[in-house]
Amino acid sequence: MCHGVRAVRDVIVVGGGLAGLTAAWRLRHRDVLLLEKEHRVGGRIRSERRGPYWLNWGAHVYGGPNSATGELLRAVGVESVPIPGTLTGLAMNGKLLLEGRVESFPFRMPMSWRARLALIRAGLKVKRALKEYERVVARRPGEHYWTQQQRVYNFMNDLTFTDFVGKLPPDADALFRPTVSRSAGDPEQVAAGAGVGYFNLVWSKNDGGEGLTRNILGGPSTLTETIAAILGERVQRGAEVQEVVQTNRNSVIVRYVQNGEFREEEARYAILATPAPITRKIAVDLDPEVGEALDKIVYGPYVSAAFLTNETEPQVWDKAYAIATPKRSFNVAFNMSNVIRGLEPFRQQGSSFMVFSPATLARRLIDKSDKEILETYLQDLEDIFPGFGSLVVEAHVQRWPLGLAYCFPGRGKIQKYLVRPSGRLYLAGDYLGTFYTETAIRTGTIAAVDILSLLGTSPRP
Repeated sequence: MCHGVRAVRDVIVVGGGLAGLTAAWRLRHRDVLLLEKEHRVGGRIRSERRGPYWLNWGAHVYGGPNSATGELLRAVGVESVPIPGTLTGLAMNGKLLLEGRVESFPFRMPMSWRARLALIRAGLKVKRALKEYERVVARRPGEHYWTQQQRVYNFMNDLTFTDFVGKLPPDADALFRPTVSRSAGDPEQVAAGAGVGYFNLVWSKNDGGEGLTRNILGGPSTLTETIAAILGERVQRGAEVQEVVQTNRNSVIVRYVQNGEFREEEARYAILATPAPITRKIAVDLDPEVGEALDKIVYGPYVSAAFLTNETEPQVWDKAYAIATPKRSFNVAFNMSNVIRGLEPFRQQGSSFMVFSPATLARRLIDKSDKEILETYLQDLEDIFPGFGSLVVEAHVQRWPLGLAYCFPGRGKIQKYLVRPSGRLYLAGDYLGTFYTETAIRTGTIAAVDILSLLGTSPRP
């Protein structure tokens, strides 16, 4: 059954992740329709409440009050709080370090002196580069977001992180990998500047701006589901877009399937807030340079798992938020209940953990069964926290084949093609910048604001 084309809408947003929801929110006073393929919104944001805690499988940290994230949270009435625990825990070679300065770790962690010296030399390189990165990344008065992002992309974008630090002994190399590979690329794939940027992200606890230092109370899906609830029927789930075509009537036709039926909608503008490969597939008449730039975007995979435990006594992990785990099946363990530990008057029962495996670690796991993945994860968690397995009462796996678009050498050269409209099509998504969830929100906002300025000045088709 084919439904006829209805009256022309103002905007159609394709994709119900954070970027698409942000764009639709900013356009909520116009005739806007958001189409989401899945039956839930949020994209790579996924969490579920469990009493005072929440299980989490995707994006988990967010910008502070002075960021675009902070502005959106205030606007929709969702609360976030600073992460109280340490972000630099380390479990390696049978040793668990949850306190102390990062610079002391090479001397406290069991490893050879050769590895220690190599790690110290490489660490000094990274610290020197961090000072320059902080200067490059700083937002300048009146500066457009795209100008800042181009500068960040250009920073040390001609070599990989491995090229930058040089060949390291196994233990020293293993210590760098958990931080760099959070990008979903391995150090041999990720641009040096992007790798340095990840160390800035992990080591900085600046809570004001774009640094990712806060948790959303109730879990990240609180934000995405709240926006969807406010938009109501303007969010259509289970709507898989097949094609987006610009017409000669100064409009856009979006063709999609929902509930087994083919449908069409026409709008004056469209925002494509889908991962780069999906955008490339459905947008049939993009400018050639934009299409070629999208073809060059590279995603790495994630596999993650969430665990709920039922212990009644304080645990060694209570004051830690992030614990790097080199040489394990996952590279970081996150204590998602840490923020609750900082708010509760007494220690409640249980904890919530997330572990995740990016890049090569994910490729080793992604085709295995949930049972096999959980068994592998629990074995490593048991080694780090003896007795952990006996405390687990619930565990679930999530696979993200398109985990994150990482910054590769040469990425800066294609940025200029991705940030300009292609006719009446606008792009939004975290692959357009370097600040992850903050980028998703900013790019959704930029697309919406640009379109709002046009809607009032251009004639309707």
